[in-house]
Amino acid sequence: MSTFLLEIVTPERKVYAQDVDMIVVRGIEGELGILPNHIPLVTALQIAPLVVKRNRQDEIIALHGGFLEVRKDKVVILAESAELPGDIDLERARAAKERAEQRLGGRASNISPVDYPRAELALNRALNRLDVKQRGK
Repeated sequence: MSTFLLEIVTPERKVYAQDVDMIVVRGIEGELGILPNHIPLVTALQIAPLVVKRNRQDEIIALHGGFLEVRKDKVVILAESAELPGDIDLERARAAKERAEQRLGGRASNISPVDYPRAELALNRALNRLDVKQRGK
């Protein structure tokens, strides 16, 4: 079976660089499955898990927004941040989820228009980390 190179790059470092069989990622228009020889494509990404299919195994990576570029034999993800399951601190993710829920919950009427979207993003990132950590056991 044919493969392609997947590179995940953040502003801090290259998180992942492996030959893979397929990826499933959530773009702004919905989920995308990318196989070898996919047509060229550029799209923005949502905060969501990335599923990497490699050697009949699934790997899960937490992506926190960014862009996907599909080239002839390579896919590059430029992510705001990306975390492998082993890099996720479960307690920190739970604490972030609690803080975001508190900001959005009981004090929703007192939250500023600027802080509300930030709290929603923080909640989405925390939920993404928790999901990836759970699935990546």
